[in-house]
Amino acid sequence: MNMVGEGHASTRDFLQQRVSVFQEFSDERLQEPEKILVINCGSSSLKYSFYDTADDSRNAHGQVERIGIDGTKLTHRGPKKDVRRDLPPGPFGDALKAMVEALLDSSVIRGAGEVSVVAHRVVHGGERFTEATVITDEVLAEIEALNPLAPLHNPVNVAGIREMRRLFPAAPHVAVFDTAFHHTLPAYAYLYGLPWEFYEKKGVRRYGFHGTSHHYVSLRAAQFLKCDELRIVSCHLGNGSSLCAVDHGRSVDTTMGFTPAEGLIMGTRCGDVDAGVIAFLERTEKLSASQSEELLNKKSGLLGLSGISSDMREILKAAKEGHHRALHALKAYCYRVRKYIGAYVAAMGGLDTVIFTGGIGQGSAEVRALALQGLDCMGITLDRERNQKAPFDEVCRISSDDSKVAVLVVPTDEERMMAREALRALTDPKDLAPDCPK
Repeated sequence: MNMVGEGHASTRDFLQQRVSVFQEFSDERLQEPEKILVINCGSSSLKYSFYDTADDSRNAHGQVERIGIDGTKLTHRGPKKDVRRDLPPGPFGDALKAMVEALLDSSVIRGAGEVSVVAHRVVHGGERFTEATVITDEVLAEIEALNPLAPLHNPVNVAGIREMRRLFPAAPHVAVFDTAFHHTLPAYAYLYGLPWEFYEKKGVRRYGFHGTSHHYVSLRAAQFLKCDELRIVSCHLGNGSSLCAVDHGRSVDTTMGFTPAEGLIMGTRCGDVDAGVIAFLERTEKLSASQSEELLNKKSGLLGLSGISSDMREILKAAKEGHHRALHALKAYCYRVRKYIGAYVAAMGGLDTVIFTGGIGQGSAEVRALALQGLDCMGITLDRERNQKAPFDEVCRISSDDSKVAVLVVPTDEERMMAREALRALTDPKDLAPDCPK
């Protein structure tokens, strides 16, 4: 592994100070205890976490599923009481109110005034937002102006912010952006080969997503390996999947692009596809723009290839039973991961660590093995027994002792990272780690 050396003092200091973020929450904001509510609004779901920096035993987590349709359900896990409720179909505001009621009923909080910080996941920050940002009316208007870049996600995020500001008017609200970690991508990595005016006037470029997860696991890897200069390929594999090349603490390339549909094959997203295919299908199948979007995002990927499911567990089961389309889907999925690992070794000029995270990355030894198959030439040697026995919820090494590249399974914790980034946004800038070097 590359250890601290000449020419990387700024990145070394950056990563060292960023790793300090993983000290106790109470290290933030001048040792003042905080009660942080983290909100993650999806198109039909709400996930939330509550953190008490003075008492970890009070932390709680929950979600509301199937918002707005039949079968709406709240599941809350708290220190004193778990709550499970069937809810009537209703708007997103009803789901947020049900969340507050669960926090109150389980004695996590005694009132809205007890929450001192609210952190919101926002999918798209465009080029405007490159770090967690305290939400004002002006900031909220700028986030809303980015809706065309993420029409399925940002409007829901904005609606959630508005309602939460109403429910928790005394607390500062902070936006944490999926795209922010990737703001260090160089222009040659984020530009498409399209006429310049589409980038200049429409913002058409590669932005990348899953930034909070890639940021978190790369720091956890640095902490685990006790090494502050690493070239990392982070593999976030789940229903949505992406790889990120992290060079000395900075994202330098990532597989998702203008939208989360680019890059790897995913549960229902196609990943990389020749743009000419879409033009061909629109001509021959008479697809509209909305139908093309639905095809690329909801009918493709593992589901489209296998014809069985978007769930990797079902794909693996069917492949073992000899279902040929499931086997093709599995091999195509893992090949795409393997190919991008090789590409990112070239992009960074070497590799120290490969990280697997996300539901599939943490949960499937078969996918990890297939994705790394044949990469001994790059110094990646998997330990078969370690890989098979790797726990889902612990950081562990699955490479052999003589592997030149460390291969780790690192559980992601986007909500905890959001809470820490929110606290950083509220701390005096002089107490923060410096921003990424330009």
